[in-house]
Amino acid sequence: MIHKGNYLRRLPGQIGSGLVVFTLISPAILVFLWMLSLALKTEVDNMAFPPVFIPDPPTLANFAQVFEKNDFLLYGWNSIVVSFSATATALLLGVPAGFGIAKSKASRAAALIMIARVTPGLSYLVPLFIIFQWMGLTGSLTPIIITHLVITVPIVVWVMIGFFEGLPAELEEAALVDGATIWQAFRHIALPLARPGITVATILAFIFSWNNFIFGVVLAGRETRTLPVAVYNVLTFEQVSWGPLAAAALLVTAPVLILTLIAQKEIVAGLTAGGVKGG
Repeated sequence: MIHKGNYLRRLPGQIGSGLVVFTLISPAILVFLWMLSLALKTEVDNMAFPPVFIPDPPTLANFAQVFEKNDFLLYGWNSIVVSFSATATALLLGVPAGFGIAKSKASRAAALIMIARVTPGLSYLVPLFIIFQWMGLTGSLTPIIITHLVITVPIVVWVMIGFFEGLPAELEEAALVDGATIWQAFRHIALPLARPGITVATILAFIFSWNNFIFGVVLAGRETRTLPVAVYNVLTFEQVSWGPLAAAALLVTAPVLILTLIAQKEIVAGLTAGGVKGG
């Protein structure tokens, strides 16, 4: 009876929390479902009034048109190369940087990282474009990967600062007393303990890199476009073909959506672990 009474007392709060969460995510769900509906309908149904929400029958012609008129496989490969390269490089640079900033309590450096994270990408794009043009690199994947580091490195560093600050300092101090160097303490003690944080940083960096549009549309050439730029190329000056546009957007969103669904437990666990400070 006691357990039942506790459950009944918690029930209104759980219902309220569920309603709040549903209210927050319902616009995103509605937009996704409407985009899926557009991708599976003919152009006649997409332009119909009143709107037709459920395709009858659904068609895959819009997806076929996307692949026929755009080299989506090439653009997908470009996105994979850019996102994986930018994420891997960000981890190599950002994880040790986060450890150093956290252990030295360099609050000013952490603030600079946050400023770099929230600064619009256009602020970096113009000077970087001039440099890459002077070096003759525009039109290749190299400048896109380098510019994506502007996005991925601050994310990795900022996430890792929080995780390394939350690790018990006694473990590293004990290793240093036993004769280990600071690098050995980082490699053998801090790094394994911060694995949830590295997982979160990797996923976030990859998602932000994959979704970036502005760097690719300016720096990429005809053969080095990424998927977000390919979606932009689906637009025509004569009219907006909503079906192919929605199909292209779904193709770009699918890898990130699948990755998020697969790794959602790791993301929640990692973010929760990062919020717990060590003693």
